[in-house]
Amino acid sequence: MSGNVTAAVVAEQNLSNAVSSERGLLRFITAGSVDDGKSTLIGRLLFDSKGIFADQLDAISRARHKRTVGDTIDLSLLTDGLEAEREQGITIDVAYRYFATPKRKFIIADTPGHEQYTRNMVTGASTADAVIILIDVSKVKLNDDGSVELLTQTKRHSTIAHLLRIEHVIVAVNKMDLVNYDQVVYDRIVNAYQQFAQQLGLTDIRPIPLSALAGDNVVERGDKMPWYSGPTLIELLESLSVYDESHDEPFRFPVQLVARHNGHEANDFRGYMGRVEAGKVSKGDKLVVQPGGQSATVKDILTLDGSLDSAVVGQSVTVLLDEYVDISRGDMLAAADRPATLLKTVDAEICWLSEEPLDMRRKYWLKHTTKQVAARVTKIDTLLDINTQERRAADALKLNDIATVSINVQQALAADAYDASRSTGAFILIDEVTHQTVAAGMIRID
Repeated sequence: MSGNVTAAVVAEQNLSNAVSSERGLLRFITAGSVDDGKSTLIGRLLFDSKGIFADQLDAISRARHKRTVGDTIDLSLLTDGLEAEREQGITIDVAYRYFATPKRKFIIADTPGHEQYTRNMVTGASTADAVIILIDVSKVKLNDDGSVELLTQTKRHSTIAHLLRIEHVIVAVNKMDLVNYDQVVYDRIVNAYQQFAQQLGLTDIRPIPLSALAGDNVVERGDKMPWYSGPTLIELLESLSVYDESHDEPFRFPVQLVARHNGHEANDFRGYMGRVEAGKVSKGDKLVVQPGGQSATVKDILTLDGSLDSAVVGQSVTVLLDEYVDISRGDMLAAADRPATLLKTVDAEICWLSEEPLDMRRKYWLKHTTKQVAARVTKIDTLLDINTQERRAADALKLNDIATVSINVQQALAADAYDASRSTGAFILIDEVTHQTVAAGMIRID
């Protein structure tokens, strides 16, 4: 897996684990084109909500790559931490930040806008409950006939948000100060985006005019846009409902490690370690081992704090079974009455993330939950045109292409449709030579 993608996933998981037990947690990302103000917006959120420390403010005020005049703080430096990011004034890697208000806790992923780093945006979006699509009013083309031309990267990120089934889409029309807070300009941009969203299939669209640099409508309302009567951005984020449907899904437990005793004990301890990715499991539950198909019964559920009667999605546990069955890393323990689907041919929507184009003659590694198998893309069904949302035939994939494909795998996968379960319906493709992540995929099951 690529270093950037791996580091981003680890960082998000560590931060998520630290606050996942808190109520009201919302994960959201910022997305859009280059220099739309994503990092500045997050910096403004952190600054105005008192989510940063005095030493952080002091450090960024003395930064040599500051792009503001005088004593004004360059808030984008709060998230753009890499030296290359500060030199160029762009976001390259995914930056995760945590902050809280009296009403809610948040994990923010500041994702890059450059087309070259779309793969990093996919990483941040894969666990998000909401997305803020920033639109820079100074870049949008306003035609004389009243039509508006949105940037391709805005359309691409919106399409990825739809494919990843992100529930809430906030359309932040940014830099309103550059057009003197003109309501007509705002309305034209929002109407254009809503037309595109309807074509795409996005339903929950929340538009808001703001200026991240000046702080208008971010945390404080201000008096520059009296024609806007809706909530500020922070009020909107605090109000979004988040329901984790994975609690209601059938039990899914990809095995990460088979744990044995140290060889000096008389009892033959054998436990299966992993994370509950969907549903719930209790002592006495009937399970099926996939892809093998053996039946099993839960004997005990162990944690570092002792035995549990049951475990739910998100918990990392060790499961003990009554039966002696052949189980290895990559196998799936699933609900006996609602098992996963076994797939030898995977039909999926993929986003190609590599600068090297897809080579259908080559073998790739497919990583699904804890299982890694050899795979080969056998067919490109359709290629999605980002601008028109039309699908056409194709015989090749290049960087950032989105397509429906068929993939043959060497060993059967126990999987679910991505629409039904994010965790067991997603996968990545890995170059077997360079070990770079070349594609992210969402499984489709008819």
